[in-house]
Amino acid sequence: MVAPVTTSAGGGTAKAASPGRGPTRGNVLAWLVVVPFLAYVGVFLVYPTVLVLAGAFQDSNGAFTLSNLTDLMKGVYLQAFWRSIELSAITALLGAVFGALLSWAVASGKADGLLRRVVVAAAGVLAQFGGVPLAFAFLATVGFQGFVTKFLQDTFGVNLFSGSAWIFELPGLTLVYTFFQIPLMVIVFLPALDGLRPQWREASESLGGTTWTYWRHVGGPILFSPFLGALLLLFANAFSAYATAAALVSQGSPIVPLQIRGFLTGEVLLGQENLGKALGLGMVIVVGVAMGLYALIQRRVSKWQ
Repeated sequence: MVAPVTTSAGGGTAKAASPGRGPTRGNVLAWLVVVPFLAYVGVFLVYPTVLVLAGAFQDSNGAFTLSNLTDLMKGVYLQAFWRSIELSAITALLGAVFGALLSWAVASGKADGLLRRVVVAAAGVLAQFGGVPLAFAFLATVGFQGFVTKFLQDTFGVNLFSGSAWIFELPGLTLVYTFFQIPLMVIVFLPALDGLRPQWREASESLGGTTWTYWRHVGGPILFSPFLGALLLLFANAFSAYATAAALVSQGSPIVPLQIRGFLTGEVLLGQENLGKALGLGMVIVVGVAMGLYALIQRRVSKWQ
């Protein structure tokens, strides 16, 4: 067959239009579907990030300055960052360890068993359970007038708050944060445990390997990268949490999110909102580093799989 040729007005020839060129109906529909998501990301993620980035380098008059960033490296602001990092690291480690143990217990059972379904469903709910409801639940349980506190005091004479209101300080935040860190670890780490093939253990045993040998040379190295990635994810999750701490700690600002709240809503720090934006930029950098390392680890795990 002879390819169709079209003649231009000047006497020349032009190539026939390729059927694959130009927008297709499927492409248009795909863009129509993704536009609302891009708009949502732009309004609620990109635009606030740009405002924080610009405000961190401005003074109260809008002039360029680096004083906001230098103030973060001293005094109460530096202490708030260290306390936030300490709180996030401790709760991430506790959540990773206990969540991994719970995931291992679930993975050892039947794939379609009742225990697995209950634990996975509960983890999906509890990982998102935070803010005011979680703070109220802990105060009603182990607060000054909580039923566990009153029960221990009336029955055994044990006072949970002898000389310290720890529930409203970093120890209390650690306990509350660990509550939603463990379920998140179950959700993230359970698929990695499911990826361990029974044939690997059988091969180890057939070669005379013990349980310790299997976990030392096979299971442990395979699960190390997913465990480390989940640990970084839990760290970022705790570092960026705000609602639970804001509902639990009514006075003082021991961590960075509460420091930012004081700058944006307090009446004592008027005219220093840009210092709060500098604190927000510091949080973005810390979380960005953690999530960048998490993405690199996930890429390595996906290549291995």
